[in-house]
Amino acid sequence: QVQLVESGGDSVQAGGSLRLSCAASGYTYTYSSSCMAWFRQAPGKEREGVARICTARTPIYADSVSGRFTISRDNAENTLYLQMSGLKPEDTAMYYCAAGYRKWAGLGTGEYTYWGQGTQVTVSS
Repeated sequence: QVQLVESGGDSVQAGGSLRLSCAASGYTYTYSSSCMAWFRQAPGKEREGVARICTARTPIYADSVSGRFTISRDNAENTLYLQMSGLKPEDTAMYYCAAGYRKWAGLGTGEYTYWGQGTQVTVSS
């Protein structure tokens, strides 16, 4: 059974940084057909993709976070990370980790099978 557990969310001031973590159990990223991603959902808005990393492929980012956020993976720890810097109030949202077994995936919610419960990020101006 796959479990994804996010952590690292906090309240920060604009311009600050945070690192989110997603501990995965029962999921093997090193398979050739494995993708993991971060999504976020603000109140009253749809869930949107933030960043994605697939085995042996270049990570992709939403335009709104490109250059400020970095997605990475520690295979030994089976943990996904999202390093966020230059945070803005519009980054305020619940952040979710997602995973799936496929050779390629974008930033669509329907492309991922497994989801975590989320961690809250609040950025104040």
